[in-house]
Amino acid sequence: MYRVSVVKCENYERQNAAKAMHASLNNLGGIHKFVKNGDKVLVKANLVMRKKPGDGVTTHPSLVEALCREVLEAGGVPIIGDSPGGPYNQTALRAVYRATGMEDVAKTTGAVLNYDTDIREVSHPQGSVIKNLTVMNCVEKADVVISFAKLKTHGMMLFTGAVKNLFGVIPGILKAEYHFNMPDTGDFANMLVDVCTYIKPKLSIIDGVVGMEGEGPSSGRLVNSGIILASENPFALDFAAVSLIGIDPNDVPTIIKARHRGLFTGDMNNIQLLGDGMGGLAIKRFNTPAIVNASFIEGKYPRFIVDMINRMVKPEPVFDLESCAACGDCYRVCPPGAITMQDNKPRVDLDKCIRCFCCQELCFHGSVKIYRPWLLRAIHRRKKRTRRFRNEF
Repeated sequence: MYRVSVVKCENYERQNAAKAMHASLNNLGGIHKFVKNGDKVLVKANLVMRKKPGDGVTTHPSLVEALCREVLEAGGVPIIGDSPGGPYNQTALRAVYRATGMEDVAKTTGAVLNYDTDIREVSHPQGSVIKNLTVMNCVEKADVVISFAKLKTHGMMLFTGAVKNLFGVIPGILKAEYHFNMPDTGDFANMLVDVCTYIKPKLSIIDGVVGMEGEGPSSGRLVNSGIILASENPFALDFAAVSLIGIDPNDVPTIIKARHRGLFTGDMNNIQLLGDGMGGLAIKRFNTPAIVNASFIEGKYPRFIVDMINRMVKPEPVFDLESCAACGDCYRVCPPGAITMQDNKPRVDLDKCIRCFCCQELCFHGSVKIYRPWLLRAIHRRKKRTRRFRNEF
């Protein structure tokens, strides 16, 4: 049985956050089960970009503060860190820490903000698609890693939770290299699972007090879910989280790959829910982005037909040039170099585009939208109707 704690937390008020965090940890045996005296604890928050806490894009500082206080109480040293998109340097980190509220958390609690921008190449023989990877130096120096994710949908991976959150240990613009080398959704999901199996977080937590649906992880709609989820097993945690918000786990690439590899073999019958559970929670079903996928006809038709359908359902980034600030971030982070700046405005070569949507994810001004063709949207709606019908009967 995999154990997943689900605790109500109606808002981010400091007292509520501290109470909910303490309850979450106690359900799993308490902070002393995960942190020993003197441990250096990397709190790997989701700090994808320099967004304010109220934007609902990053892990909320009141919960990070509550976790850091728990770590300190156990005698550990909390180190808050992440590698946001873009350059991995102290200037960029300082801007992100300040905007997301992490700087205030450090001042209030005495937690350490990671400014070590050295990187380390490590070996991972057990990896499926990557046998070597490059990670932030602070990961290797930590005794304990806690993945502290945000409850959000994702334009490429459908869902970003405890497993996807750990992609942030890959330093800065090196993430683009991973995207470029693995444009296939399945390969990319396998890579994310590889990163997770290398990091081996002792504890994984998801901030679901305010989540994000639709075009996540940075341009979607906010959803007040009022929950915190936690587990020792990141795969079980993601499985429980998506089930709670109405996403079929069989549609989430990282969950599919983890189950195929025997890292998570259960379903909800094999998950022990602790705390408030799911029965009494009225959680809104999240709207999800339609993900490009022609697997429903794989092996049934000739390859050229499958390829044609794939081309017809491919989404594409669209730039709102009126709101575009001409900052060039999308151009700099595009893994295949599909974006160029012409007359100080972005233009995309769709033949080069690998549909990773880093441009949308890292656009501070929300000027990048994802156009999804009618056929893709029709397939998505049909799948949702079929699933509802099966659930009713």
